[in-house]
Amino acid sequence: MSAANNSTSASDVITYIGVPLAVLGVMPILYNTAVTLVVQSNIRQMLRNSKLEGVTRSDVFNRVIEIEIPRYAIKPCDRLRDREEYWSTSRSPSIIPGGSWMTLNWRKRLIGSRTQRVAYTDQVRQPQAEVAFDDLVSYLLDLGAVPEPEGWKILRSNGLWTPVGWDLMKGLSGQKALSIAPLDDSDGNLSLAIAWSSNWTTRDLDSLPPYWIRLPPPILPLPKYEAAKEVVEGYGGGESTGQENAGELASSRAEESLGKEPEPKGKEVLQSNATIDTVQQQADANSTRAICCHISSEGLVEAIPQADHAQVFPLPEPLYIDHLKASSINLGGVWLASALTAYGVSSNTVLWNYKVPKEIVRLASSPLIPCGVLELLGIVDGSQTPDWGTPDVSGQRSLERLARRSRNHVQVLAREAQLSPQERMKAQTERMARERQEDFEHFMSESAERRRFLDQRRREAFQSPKWAPSLLGDHMLAWLKARHHVPESATVKEATGQALHGIVLNGVFAKKIFTILELWKDWASNAGMRKEDYDTLQADIESFAWAAVLVAVVSQAGEAVEGRLASDMQECLRMWKYVRLG
Repeated sequence: MSAANNSTSASDVITYIGVPLAVLGVMPILYNTAVTLVVQSNIRQMLRNSKLEGVTRSDVFNRVIEIEIPRYAIKPCDRLRDREEYWSTSRSPSIIPGGSWMTLNWRKRLIGSRTQRVAYTDQVRQPQAEVAFDDLVSYLLDLGAVPEPEGWKILRSNGLWTPVGWDLMKGLSGQKALSIAPLDDSDGNLSLAIAWSSNWTTRDLDSLPPYWIRLPPPILPLPKYEAAKEVVEGYGGGESTGQENAGELASSRAEESLGKEPEPKGKEVLQSNATIDTVQQQADANSTRAICCHISSEGLVEAIPQADHAQVFPLPEPLYIDHLKASSINLGGVWLASALTAYGVSSNTVLWNYKVPKEIVRLASSPLIPCGVLELLGIVDGSQTPDWGTPDVSGQRSLERLARRSRNHVQVLAREAQLSPQERMKAQTERMARERQEDFEHFMSESAERRRFLDQRRREAFQSPKWAPSLLGDHMLAWLKARHHVPESATVKEATGQALHGIVLNGVFAKKIFTILELWKDWASNAGMRKEDYDTLQADIESFAWAAVLVAVVSQAGEAVEGRLASDMQECLRMWKYVRLG
């Protein structure tokens, strides 16, 4: 009986003590399994809400969830084809840290995946997207973001050591739009975070994209320059200046590739004449339309005339501008890109994508035009310039000679009156012959003296005080107004817009101004003007005036185009072609 009681007692111990202990041993596993499954479910819900196609795997024993989330390379949507997505924010922004880039709509391309092991939902991080830095900045500028000068300065100085959270761009009301993000998932690249709201967008499809400017049509039309054959065929290396000529060249090459025989020479002449007429017709048709110009880091890359019926940008049928592109051998193209950049600078916008060369800034800020030359050319009055040369006393000498001759003439007539008629006639004949000889000799000596005086005055004019480009531009603007080339109310910048419109549209007009601008460099290199330069200006004062207002605008905008913001942004974009956005 005692043994039975002992056996029952042992089984009770196993039942009432051993089983609960075994259950308690399994509870952590059950708890980890439940928690892991709940966390995994929450993570999957987060991925679905963020429109991410992630793969999750759970390790219930170690309470670890492995997540594989795709990584993307992104690019802004097309401005025209994807209008709704481009100008609006995403309908499903990511709620996962690192996914700030999903605030906006992008074109995406899968470039890999990132695997992470987490235990809690707040440890999940979305892989940062890779984006071209200039595309990102251009997109935000197009939406209406404003660069933060101090942020770009710090980024340029500190690089990857820039403090997290430092602003690079803000909304128009000061909201944080683009800032420095932690480097956790950047693989050594610059890491940025983006924030944007649809209420911050201040631009639309009708606004020009960043790095584009609109040249308004001139109120007063420029003088018409006929499209001469040598201009259609090209200048400066033989490049053509008409878009139709470019099409004709492409057509001829296509015919050669198809094995067609070249057309007779006479027909080529007829086609050349037809091309000249077509170029002139195109120039006349576009002379009353605005022209939209795209400025890249290389200079002018595209020019599109504004159609009469279209207000949406961009527009078809770009103009032929190969002869206007900036290069080391085309100083005119460099001047044009610099003037377009300076023209596009305003109090709210800095067209910083093209960096104006230091040489152009130096030329545009240096006083190179002597005021005496302007007076000799009749551009300014002598009362507007300081005393710079020998005064012209030829008029005073002529009056003195006339008075002296009058006195002598009276005395000679008095003496002749006392002579007999025959002697008087003889004396008069001799006097008239003597006076003719004296007049001839005086004319020759006066002409020689006049030439010497003009040569001396020109040399003195070359040495006269040089005026700053801004002052020169004001006087040239007054000269253009006096000859009704620009309205009376026009400013130097408005006159520059008219000149740029003519340069882009008319190859002859562009060539004339580029010739003057090339002289600008020579004047700096040669420490002044030469007689040949003066003769060139005298032969075409109008082109000199237009060139002067271009230089004046570059001079006035020199601080902006060379300012810290433009320089810092350009340098940052150069250092980081691609960044991680999260």
